[in-house]
Amino acid sequence: MIHAQNLTPTEYPHVVLTQEQVPVIEGTTLKVVELVMAQRAYGWTPEEIQINHRNVSMSQIYAALAYYWDHRSTLDADIQRRENYVKQSEQEHQDSPFVSRLKSQGLLS
Repeated sequence: MIHAQNLTPTEYPHVVLTQEQVPVIEGTTLKVVELVMAQRAYGWTPEEIQINHRNVSMSQIYAALAYYWDHRSTLDADIQRRENYVKQSEQEHQDSPFVSRLKSQGLLS
């Protein structure tokens, strides 16, 4: 849980930094990188982001996107780190016996 007293304001309205220096949308637990990753994955416009994240205002979305573009190299590195972690985890974990049976029966690829 993100506690308000542990947040540092930024020059961007609606974007604050956690103690770990992770930018989040103020009043939410939504990280700026998570918003950007959703936008990339689904090709969402800011309006579509808002439709899918009703607890986030358009002002918050635009502030988060502005923060991203002004800190793109740092946040892209974080996104890449997250993607690498997922790929590594997938490689390290074998399929469950159930999934293996489904694959052997041609029901999964």
